Amino acid sequence: MISVQTEDFDIAEHYQALLNSPRAGAIVFFVGTVRDLNQKEPVTELFLEHYPEMTEQVLNSLVAEAVNRWALIDTRIIHRVGYLNVNEQIVFVGVSAPHRKDAFAAAEYIMDQLKTKAPFWKKETRLGQSHWLEQRASDEEAAARW
Repeated sequence: MISVQTEDFDIAEHYQALLNSPRAGAIVFFVGTVRDLNQKEPVTELFLEHYPEMTEQVLNSLVAEAVNRWALIDTRIIHRVGYLNVNEQIVFVGVSAPHRKDAFAAAEYIMDQLKTKAPFWKKETRLGQSHWLEQRASDEEAAARW
């Protein structure tokens, strides 16, 4: 399941969906939120924009790659777009697998790749001014290790 949406999401609902298979011995998920500080300045708002057709294609490709690499039962990616406030949820990446090693690796892989390959653009409001954020070198390094 992949969804790019403006609405918030319910973590428990997506956890329950991943738990749905009796073969699931491990469920791993990551939830990203809007933090209140970046570059030592207070953040008041985040705006996420995306290219819809390309975004869904990239996310589907990431899931397909993960399914080919690890023994997975189910995957879920929910990514929000639009205006978000501090502490709001941005992204949910979840996987279920028969074993924990596959679940941990696949969830981390999907998140690392999503940060660098998916066409999302972030604009942060700090001290009353908006700034488009550039890709972090640390995100590129994390994605490259796979």
